Amino acid sequence: RYDAICTVKSPLTQSGMILGVVLFPVRITLATLFFLLMWPVARLRLAGLSAAERAEPVRGWRWWLFHHIMLFLSRAVFFSVGFLWIRVKGRQAGLKEAPVLVVAPHSGFLDMLVLYATGLPIVVSRAENCRLPVIGALLEFNQSLIVSRKDPQSRKKCVSQICERVTSDARAFLAGVPVQPVLLHYPGEPDTVRWTWKGQTWLGALWHTTSQIHTSVTVEFLPVYTPSPDEKQSPELYAENVQKLMAEALCVPATDYVMEGRSPVKKLGNLSLPLEPPAQETLRLLREHGLTSAHVEAVMNHVIDSCHSGQSSMVTADHLTALLGLKDRKTAVKICSLYSKDDTVDLRQICLSVSAASGFRSLESLIHTAFTWYDADQDGLLSADDLSGLMGALVGVPQYSITEMYTALTARGRPTEASLQDLLMTHPVYRRVCTEYLHSSGSADGNHNGIPNRKANGIK
Repeated sequence: RYDAICTVKSPLTQSGMILGVVLFPVRITLATLFFLLMWPVARLRLAGLSAAERAEPVRGWRWWLFHHIMLFLSRAVFFSVGFLWIRVKGRQAGLKEAPVLVVAPHSGFLDMLVLYATGLPIVVSRAENCRLPVIGALLEFNQSLIVSRKDPQSRKKCVSQICERVTSDARAFLAGVPVQPVLLHYPGEPDTVRWTWKGQTWLGALWHTTSQIHTSVTVEFLPVYTPSPDEKQSPELYAENVQKLMAEALCVPATDYVMEGRSPVKKLGNLSLPLEPPAQETLRLLREHGLTSAHVEAVMNHVIDSCHSGQSSMVTADHLTALLGLKDRKTAVKICSLYSKDDTVDLRQICLSVSAASGFRSLESLIHTAFTWYDADQDGLLSADDLSGLMGALVGVPQYSITEMYTALTARGRPTEASLQDLLMTHPVYRRVCTEYLHSSGSADGNHNGIPNRKANGIK
């Protein structure tokens, strides 16, 4: 999946406000009406089918009747919100030519219009979408492939399902099936469509898009990409080359970031390293409130001492306000939101990630402290869950796929502190966490990939 990494300034103008007051309620009402009409159509298509029958592609009258109704309703929804015309460039290949379409960039929920332009193909969607009203029914109608970003086994199952569906002889996309790249262009100014992990909200994107008389979009079909023998042997090489081709056609740089949760991350041996480390944003907020490095270091040392003494590491925003010596609670709430979904936070995460990013302590000292905290059984050995929590605290974001790293750790013998130190200092992949990520994340702008924040724009 390719996502645009960009931010958008709110295109708020006086004329836009006037149009918005008139157009927004009318267009949202119409779009909602057509959207709700999709729900019974989606349910009727699979009504009466067993679980086994639902796993097979729908054929016969269920396909030609409900498919065309859904196609009409899909176009009606996007017409209602302002996509009066959808320009199509190039030719969509047939199923036998290219059984897989690869779309980029995916930078907002309005990108779903590409489904209409491509004839409602089966999509790969994240599991969380199944719980959304109406959307869950539409995914069921589409017989979508569902994948959980937090469960590696779910991804393997999704690949297996692709193997079964792509061609009759069960060859998978990952094994070298030709694909057709599809590009999305929004040439209008200002760009109101893109909604990413920062900048305007999804509601802002919807408001500004519906406030325009018309929103331009072009769906471009590139020529079918047939993999070389080397690409058939290496899914990573195949994906990388297709990505580069699409990035060049879009005139944007290619990046190796993927969306995980609410923000883009870079994968390093299955570890997730955020584009914008929470520790850097925490340090920026503290500097804005006049806290010196010496003060922050003293607080971090106090936290380490308190956690070693057995005190609870979970604190509220109010406690964090007092602990950091902040003048207002809002800053503490912002810091909590960087690490959790509510107004509570684990002090160990803040302490380890901030200390690593700022260089208050040596990495050896931090690893020792982290090992002591996350060795749940206090037996001098780490379990896979212990390592997951430890690495999540060091880099500042949860680490769900830790199996590969834990295997590398146990390959060095017993998973002791010495083995972990050795892994992070000498392993060709995981030493980069220390030498590249933790060190370079201390740069002034909080960015470690050389792309200035708020100006990065590319596909991954």
